[in-house]
Amino acid sequence: MNTENKRPAGMTGFTIVWIGQLVSLLGTSMTNFALTIWAFEQTGRATDLALIGFFFMVPLLIVSPMAGAIVDRNDRKLMMMVSDLASGVVTIIVLILFATGLLEVWHLYITAAISGTFQTFQWPAYSAAISTMLPKKQYARANGMISLAESGSGIFAPVLAGALLSFFGMNAIFAIDIITFTVAIGALLVVNIPNPKQTEAGKESRGSLWQESAYGFRYILARPSLLGLQLLFFGANFMVSLGFTVFAPMILARTGNNELIFGSVQSASAIGGVVGGLVMSAWGGPKRLVHGVVIGWVISGVAQSIFGAGQIVPIWLVTGFIMSALVPLINGSNQAIWQAKVAPDVQGRVFAIRRLIAWVSAPVAQLIAGPLADFVMEPAMQEGGALAGTFGWLVGTGSGAGMGLMMVFSGVMASLVVLVAFSFNVVRNAEDLLPDHEQMAPEEPESNAEPAENPQIEAA
Repeated sequence: MNTENKRPAGMTGFTIVWIGQLVSLLGTSMTNFALTIWAFEQTGRATDLALIGFFFMVPLLIVSPMAGAIVDRNDRKLMMMVSDLASGVVTIIVLILFATGLLEVWHLYITAAISGTFQTFQWPAYSAAISTMLPKKQYARANGMISLAESGSGIFAPVLAGALLSFFGMNAIFAIDIITFTVAIGALLVVNIPNPKQTEAGKESRGSLWQESAYGFRYILARPSLLGLQLLFFGANFMVSLGFTVFAPMILARTGNNELIFGSVQSASAIGGVVGGLVMSAWGGPKRLVHGVVIGWVISGVAQSIFGAGQIVPIWLVTGFIMSALVPLINGSNQAIWQAKVAPDVQGRVFAIRRLIAWVSAPVAQLIAGPLADFVMEPAMQEGGALAGTFGWLVGTGSGAGMGLMMVFSGVMASLVVLVAFSFNVVRNAEDLLPDHEQMAPEEPESNAEPAENPQIEAA
C-alpha cells in the first residue's frame, strides 16, 4: 500500500494516464484512417465501411452489462490495461494478414468485433476512475481532456498516415500503432487509481455476476431523469448515425477518392474537437450542465445538415469543425452529470448500461445506412433519379449526393429529438431532481489492496 501511495495520483496521475491514452489514440486513428481508405478502394461500397462499424458496436453493446459488473469487481487500472493489450493484439493480427497478402475486408469485421468486445472494459473503467482520482469540480474538465485526446489524435493521424502510406506503406502505420499501445499500458503502470468507497448503492447491487450485470438497468429505471437523458442520446444517436455512417464514403465519392481532401476534412474536424476540448477543460461547462447537452446537440445536428448539403470543401471544413467542437461540450456535460449523481462503486455497471441504452441505436442505424445509401438514396439522386428533381437544388446530383441528403435529414431529425426530450421536466431539471452521490452517506473507503477474490454478494 505504501508503494501505491507513492505513485502519482490526483490530477497528476490522471494527466499521466491521459497522455498515455492520447498516444495510443493517435496510433489507433492512423490505423483506422489507412484501413478506411484501403477498404473503400477494395470495394467502393458504403455498406462495407458501415459493416465494420456495425461489427465493432454489436459485441461492445452485448458484452457491456457483464463488463460493467466485472469492472466494479476488479481493479479499474487492470481493466484498462487488458483493453489496451487486446487492441494491440488485434493490430498485430491485421499487420500479419496484410504483410502476407491475405487481408480481406471481411477480416476487418472479425477484428472489429474483437476490438469492440474488449473496449467494453475501457470506457466504464476510465470513466469510473475519474470519480475516485478527482474531486467533483474537476469532472467536467477531465472529461474535456478526454475529448481533447480523442480529437487531438485525429488532427495528426490523417496527415501522418497519409505521409507514411506514400513513403512506407501500411506496415509502418501498423508498427506505430503497436508501439503506442505499449505507451498507454506503461502510463497506467506508474499511477495510483484508488478503489471507490463503499456506499449503500454498492451494497444494494451485490449478487451473482448476472445479477450485478442487470443492476445498471434497475438503477437507471428507478431514476427517470437518468433514463430520460439516455433516451435523448438513444434517439439522437440513431438519427445522427444514419447520416454520419456515410461521412467517409460521401466525401470520397464526391471527390473521386481524393485522399488529400478526405484527410483535410478529417483534420479540420479533429481541430474542432481539440478546440472544443480545450475550451471545456478550461471552462468546465455551463452552470446548468443539461443546457450544454441540449444546446450542443441541436447546433451539431444543424451543422451536420449543412455538411451534407455542402458540395465544396470549405463548407465541409467549417461544419466538420463545428460538429466536432461541440462533442466535448455534449459528452463532457453529460458525463459530469452522471459522475456526480452515481455512486463511484457502482459506476462501472451503471455506466455500461448507460452506454448500452445510448448506443444500441447506432449499430441499427449503421446496418440501415449502408444499403440505404448504395441501393436507394444514391440511385435516387443520380440525374433523372426519383429524388433528383425534388432535392437536387439542395445537395446536387450524381455520386455522393444521395449520401449527402441522408446527412441533411438525419441532422435535422437529431435536433428535433433533443428538443422534444428537453421539453420533459425530468430531463430539463435532472440536476435538481437527483442528489449528488457526495450527499449520500458513504462508509469508509475500501483498501487499495488487491480486490477480494470471488466475492459472495447479495441479490440487488
